[in-house]
Amino acid sequence: QVRLVESGGGLVQAGGSLRLSCAASGSIFGINDMGWYRQAPGKQRELVAAVTSGGSTNYAQSVKGRFTISGDNAKTTVYLQMNALKPEDTAVYYCNAPDFITGARYWGQGTQVTVSS
Repeated sequence: QVRLVESGGGLVQAGGSLRLSCAASGSIFGINDMGWYRQAPGKQRELVAAVTSGGSTNYAQSVKGRFTISGDNAKTTVYLQMNALKPEDTAVYYCNAPDFITGARYWGQGTQVTVSS
């Protein structure tokens, strides 16, 4: 079992920045890639950014150039640096980690990000 705990959400004005963190613990042997998703009220959950163990990154078009995902070498923590935030970035942000050994997909509890105009 893998536990993911997010932190760093909050309320910020448009144009501001926030940094989200996600700490993984437990049976992380099968965790290589990690990512951030978000879900706004009335909308489907969407991928925001992902990073592989090799350091390759993938971003949603809407956040390219503003958000940066990174992870530590121990693969236990992943970060999402969010700059130039917009009101449309308001959502609950979830950390995600697929387990390539068991096929399970783990989610954190979510952290609220609210951007005021």
